[in-house]
Formats: sequence, structure tokens, C-alpha cells
Amino acid sequence: QVQLVESGGGLVQAGGSLRLSCAASGRAFSSYAMGWFRQAPGKEREFVAVIMWSGRNTDYADSVKGRFTISRDNAKNTVYLQMNSLKPEDTAVYYCAADIQGGRGTPRRDYEYDYWGQGTQVTVSS
Repeated sequence: QVQLVESGGGLVQAGGSLRLSCAASGRAFSSYAMGWFRQAPGKEREFVAVIMWSGRNTDYADSVKGRFTISRDNAKNTVYLQMNSLKPEDTAVYYCAADIQGGRGTPRRDYEYDYWGQGTQVTVSS
């Protein structure tokens, strides 16, 4: 069992920055991939970024590449999403997720993840 708790969301003006955190508890954090997804009102949940267990391999959605950075601190059981140059279209509830099973490369699909946090709201005003 893994518990995930996101924090760091809020209201920011376009062009601003936020850093989301996701604290994990339960099974060995350093052994599985972690992802960030988001869901805007009226839209499907979409992939944002993923980081593998070692932290060396990452992948991003094209819409956030160059603006967002995913990282992890295995000693603190925490994954981060640094979001810079935010745009109004980044407004969404952001979720972190854990891929416990593994063996799926760099997972980008929500069904490849086993555990989810409750989400944190990010609102970017124009």
C-alpha cells in the first residue's frame, strides 16, 4: 500500500512559478516510477511528467517541455514538479501517481499507475 499526498498548489499569475510536492509513504519509494498528471474542468486527465526510480530518466508532455521539471528526493520520499512560465491553460487539478509494478519503461498512461494522490489545484490567471 502506498499513500500519496500532494501540496504546493495555488493561484498564480501567468508567467509565474509554482513547485508541487508529493510525499509518499508505504512501500519503498526509491524502487518505483512517479508521475504527474493533470485534469482541467471538462477535460480528461492527461500526462504531465514521469521520473524513473533512479531519477536519471524523465519524460514530459510536449505542452510542458522546457517549462516544467520533475525531480525526486528518495531520502525524503518526495517527488517534485517545478512549474515555470505558467500559462492559463496549465490551470487544472494536478495529481501525482506511483507505478509500483514497473517494467513499463517510462509510463505515460494513467492505467499504468497503481496509486494516486488526492490532487492539488493549480490556477493560473491571465
